[in-house]
Amino acid sequence: MRQESAETIGLQALAWVTGNDELLPVFLGASGTSLTDLKTRAGDPDFLAAVLDFVTMDDAWVVAFCDSAGIAYEVPLAARQALPGGSLPNWT
Repeated sequence: MRQESAETIGLQALAWVTGNDELLPVFLGASGTSLTDLKTRAGDPDFLAAVLDFVTMDDAWVVAFCDSAGIAYEVPLAARQALPGGSLPNWT
């Protein structure tokens, strides 16, 4: 996946999290982010990576996000891997 596509998925995930009244406070607390930060950092690939890290922590969140966005369940993780810090280590 190209980084531009991954950023789009990250923005969709951010919109999904912010639109979820139960999940938004969990994200804000876990990330230490404020509502103002959400607006100013929405275009930051590192921040979008953190959003995808958060969403992919729970299978139910992945399913709910993907179902709402109409994307395959493996897309959030693929997008995360295309953003900064997301490459898988090669142990061989």
